[in-house]
Amino acid sequence: MAAAPPSYCFVAFPPCSKDGLVVFGKNSARPRDEVQEVVYFAAADHDPGSKVECTYIEIEQVPKTHAVVLSRPSWLWGAEMGANEHGVCVANEAVVTREPASESEALLGMDLVRLGLERGATAKEALDVIVALLEEHGQGGNYYEDGSSCHTFQSAFLIVDRNEAWILETSGKYWAAEKITEGVKCICNQLSLTTKIDAEHPELRNYVRSQGWWNGDSDFNFSEVFSLADDHLVCCSGKESLEKQGGDVSAQAMIDVLRDKDSGVCVDSESFLTTASIVSVLPQDPSFPCVHYFTGTPDPSRSIFKPFIFVDDVKLVPKVQSPSFGDDDPAKKIPRFQEKPDRRHELYKAHEWARSLLENDQDKGQKLMRIMLELEKQGLEAMEDILTRTEVLDPAEVVDLFYDCVDTELKFFK
Repeated sequence: MAAAPPSYCFVAFPPCSKDGLVVFGKNSARPRDEVQEVVYFAAADHDPGSKVECTYIEIEQVPKTHAVVLSRPSWLWGAEMGANEHGVCVANEAVVTREPASESEALLGMDLVRLGLERGATAKEALDVIVALLEEHGQGGNYYEDGSSCHTFQSAFLIVDRNEAWILETSGKYWAAEKITEGVKCICNQLSLTTKIDAEHPELRNYVRSQGWWNGDSDFNFSEVFSLADDHLVCCSGKESLEKQGGDVSAQAMIDVLRDKDSGVCVDSESFLTTASIVSVLPQDPSFPCVHYFTGTPDPSRSIFKPFIFVDDVKLVPKVQSPSFGDDDPAKKIPRFQEKPDRRHELYKAHEWARSLLENDQDKGQKLMRIMLELEKQGLEAMEDILTRTEVLDPAEVVDLFYDCVDTELKFFK
């Protein structure tokens, strides 16, 4: 398998975003045939001494976990991206550094996304959770459902809440982070931190000096120190598009950037595809709810973004959840990935039919896309109404929101 193409994450803060909103977005570029599902886990209390089984290893559970909604490759425990009930969003990027990533099974970067969301009520808390777990358990193991080869990476994260964002970049257990509170920021599959570092591993600089990667005399530049030669280049296509919006970056503007194939933000190559996307709108005024839009299907240029809002007793959506294979799952058996089960969920299968229609009958396919985009537009307008009205949101109004949007999408496909 070729090296992974750039997989983009964005965040826009005022004054670049509109109406006091923080807008977050990510395209997940993964192997073309990989299925992503959208799953919700309610807040939960856990018994003292209990464990949690992550993708490859078991770790100590915490007394309480927050409610989370995740977009994840359906074979693993963690997530590529997601949000929690407190308005925290986290996305992961696979990165290559001069330090080889470990093939030994530990925590995946995607496990750390979910763990940060389940355990952190702010962006900074989620960051602290992730780096503590890195220190204790390390990162490693196969990033892909591939029994023939082990694809290993280090991890970078974009961690966002209503007030601030953190870019966290790691190499093994060592890390550095930059705090963001205004403007537009983008990360992709290359290290981006330079000399502005707001938090770091306590032994980071001693370690790189011991390796001969930094002499201690020049400014400490994280990406120059840890990147392979000539690999610390600016890769953030799409950032300019958001900056050109002036102070008007909205959910729609973020969606438009994620759909852009010409810039490379929307990946569609022989080996890789944008297999799922997310956009989140986080009002800085905490009296308003956060809105999270998921595709649950590949290629945002032919998928629609469906809204989700955290409320108690939110209705589960089995039609975007992949079948469960339990202990018989080839991802859980040793040796792993000796076969690939059919992980397609109902919406994914319907989306495959729609893609075939687009390719084989352009008139019908384009008519269907116009209908779907009108459906998406109605959802965006309804959410904008919720975020601008003065009365408090009635939870009953949105408890079935994501379920109903998926159901309506499926009906149009049929």
